[in-house]
Amino acid sequence: MLLTLALGLWDVRRGGHMWRDEAVTYDVAHRGLSDLWQTLGNVDAVHGLYYLLTYGLFRLCELFGGADPLLVMRVPSVLAMSTAAAGVAMIGRRLAGPRAGLFAGVVFAVVPSIQRFAQEGRSYALVCAMVVWATYVLVRAASADGRRARRLWYWYGSLMLASCLLHEFAVFALPAHALTVPRAARRPWSIAAAVVVAGLAPLAVLSQRQKDQVGWLHFNLSVYAGATGLCVAGAVCAALLGRRAVDAAQPIGLRRPALSLLVAPTLALLLITPVKPLYTDRYVLYGLAGLALLLGALLDQLTRGGRGRAAVAVVAAAAALVALAPMSVHLRTPESRLDDTAAAAQAIRETGHKGDAVLYMPLRRRIWSLPHPQDVAGLDDLALDRRPAASHTLYGTEVPAAVIRARMLAQRRIVFVTDPSRDPGDRIEDETLKRDVLKERFQQCVTRSGRGWRVTLYARPGHCPPTP
Repeated sequence: MLLTLALGLWDVRRGGHMWRDEAVTYDVAHRGLSDLWQTLGNVDAVHGLYYLLTYGLFRLCELFGGADPLLVMRVPSVLAMSTAAAGVAMIGRRLAGPRAGLFAGVVFAVVPSIQRFAQEGRSYALVCAMVVWATYVLVRAASADGRRARRLWYWYGSLMLASCLLHEFAVFALPAHALTVPRAARRPWSIAAAVVVAGLAPLAVLSQRQKDQVGWLHFNLSVYAGATGLCVAGAVCAALLGRRAVDAAQPIGLRRPALSLLVAPTLALLLITPVKPLYTDRYVLYGLAGLALLLGALLDQLTRGGRGRAAVAVVAAAAALVALAPMSVHLRTPESRLDDTAAAAQAIRETGHKGDAVLYMPLRRRIWSLPHPQDVAGLDDLALDRRPAASHTLYGTEVPAAVIRARMLAQRRIVFVTDPSRDPGDRIEDETLKRDVLKERFQQCVTRSGRGWRVTLYARPGHCPPTP
């Protein structure tokens, strides 16, 4: 837990930079409560509970004079992931002994994905912590009886329901738990699981209406191969574990819950892919707890297998830590994320001048400017109809294509904000028109680009600024 906390607090601000998903958290959590509630009715309901919690944190901090917004968003994730690490260690301790638990907690702490999401202003660390502790409670409830068992099943259902309300894909931990729970405990587990599913149902129905939110997900061979590789690695670790090393605790041994938690949620999302691609690692981040448990138990077994095997285990662990060190450093830089809103907003400010116009393509790239309104002050947002908060959307609404065209033709200089690719993927009329008008009526003057963004100044022929 302390190791995860230390790694999480290590350069947690990342130089004051946030990426687009955190910018959404920042913007939505700064809306009025009524606007926030109406926004969730239109979009991103899957993160609704997390946004409400973050809204409360920002309001609480304002009562005490305010705080760095990056810390307000990220420190809860650091604390949650540290709690998750403690939960992993406790599961390992109960199922395979104190050394296995200790090793599992350390492995969990140093996994790059765990380090990454421990420093993000999103819900995934909280979901991970709750699923891990729900798994621990499940393990305890399976061997308890009487009033104590009923109390544990109550806590299990509460933790699982809370995790699902924070992000509905936590529900994929239920199949993993179904494969874990022994026959004698299946009835109380089934009741708890049914309550979780019933409690999640309204959110699931609402989020299904907002399914365009995951329209950006597509089949990615490298991502899916990586997920499959993790599952295979977990299976290999499970196969290498000796029975006596992990099955001492009854009625549940370590292999089954750990391997199920790693494989079942990932496999469920992968199997849905032919119908609708939904897999991304952060949606099933809690599965890495299963891999950590397997590796921790394997390390424990190897270090007890004589001096030769122990030496090999120590050398392998040290080599892994050395290999992971550059990744750990990289994760504390803005370049480790998909984009950098601060850099994009600064480029907009440096490219445009008061009286110029700004145009975003696609419209969701407006999110880069929302946390940094001072950088676009004085620039006319040509396509904007209603701002995000007023329209109860994430990125605002835009005027019809004909109006966008007329406004563009009335300008002499336009700051164009888009993705690094020169051919953005949105093919709807409004987005295509923006590019076509710029190509036909304007000339490209200067371009600035960075991690995940590109800002270009377009001007009417003869109105580009002189090159230095």
